[in-house]
Amino acid sequence: MLDSIDRRMLAILQEDGRVTNQELSEKVGLSPTPCLRRLKRLEETGVIRGYAAIVDPKAYGLPFSVFVSVRLSQQTQENIAEFEKAVESWPEVTECYLMTGSQDYHLRVLTDGIEGYERFLKLKVTRLKCIQSVESNFALAIIKKRNGLPPI
Repeated sequence: MLDSIDRRMLAILQEDGRVTNQELSEKVGLSPTPCLRRLKRLEETGVIRGYAAIVDPKAYGLPFSVFVSVRLSQQTQENIAEFEKAVESWPEVTECYLMTGSQDYHLRVLTDGIEGYERFLKLKVTRLKCIQSVESNFALAIIKKRNGLPPI
């Protein structure tokens, strides 16, 4: 169970994953040793799953986000396994969610443009026999994107 100090530590780390233990301990009101113990516990228990650089997709050369809704031909274990295995191997897919409602999956795909997305569809998605339909929506602009979790 997380307490208020753990939550403050997580909020600070989500803003700046490179903060030193000394700075973190000062910001949460602990001495460095107990702060480091808490940090290690958060890592070991999987609350903190890792640390990464947040890279701007546009600067990297992938300025287009496409949100793709997929419906399987049938919701059998074989189709689900086939689709999920394929998605795991596609680097263009940055997120994949199993959904309720009329669509089975919702993907976020990063691409360099319409031609790149067309290649992705033709060479990967449409080759899966388990897919009944695909609906694609290009994002025009990012209004809000938060990397951290909301406070609770």
